[in-house]
Amino acid sequence: MEILMAIVIGILAGSGTWLVLRPRTFQVIIGLSLLSYAVNLFIFVSGSLSIAREPIVLSWLQPTLENYTDPMPQALVLTAIVIGFATTALFLVLLLAARGLSDTDHVDGEEDA
Repeated sequence: MEILMAIVIGILAGSGTWLVLRPRTFQVIIGLSLLSYAVNLFIFVSGSLSIAREPIVLSWLQPTLENYTDPMPQALVLTAIVIGFATTALFLVLLLAARGLSDTDHVDGEEDA
């Protein structure tokens, strides 16, 4: 499971980096979204890859990470998802405004010759 998650995170990060380096603004926004998904997945996986373990402390189980899933990465990822949606919406509004002002969607504002 760890190998699969490492491969998925690597593919997301690599694809996001490649898209961020593209000349069009929509591709840059999609690349930033993929990078944020990769970071969120990395933070989520750092909590532990536990299946069928309790996230809440129970009275009959000893409070160690052997018996529980760490809830802090889950809370951080949830917060990051909400902030990511807000910044993506802001970027899309800025993309539309820049396209309306410059009549192009290139990052530097100029079409290739």
